Amino acid sequence: MDLLVERVDVWAASIQDKPGGLADVLAILRTAGADLQFVVARRAPEKPGEGVVFVTPLQSDSEIRAAAQVGFNVTRSLHAVRVMGLDRPGVAAELTGKLAEGGVNLRGFSVAVVGTQFVAYVGVDSMDDATKAIEILGNT
Repeated sequence: MDLLVERVDVWAASIQDKPGGLADVLAILRTAGADLQFVVARRAPEKPGEGVVFVTPLQSDSEIRAAAQVGFNVTRSLHAVRVMGLDRPGVAAELTGKLAEGGVNLRGFSVAVVGTQFVAYVGVDSMDDATKAIEILGNT
């Protein structure tokens, strides 16, 4: 399988759990020129009235400055690997199976298909696990 496998920084911020809470934060990143490839937002049940948003990538200085103004930081506890390639039936099962065989425990896993391509984000607990996931999937 011909895959593009690379480590990515994930940025996280708290957001208000109300209509427009996510939109407000994303608008600031858009104004700074961010071309986000992945966004995940959810409520924070342990903190009523709050949610959390994860994004990648933030690249330019202006994007990073704008992100910092609305509370984004690079996550230090979540390490992510992006995997891209041609879609086919069972690709998610194959990827997660190879990682399991290699002893990589997943903190999170998201995959989407657009046309003939898939993109997956693999969340792990450490930089060592991210490196190991890259080695495993890069040799696929």
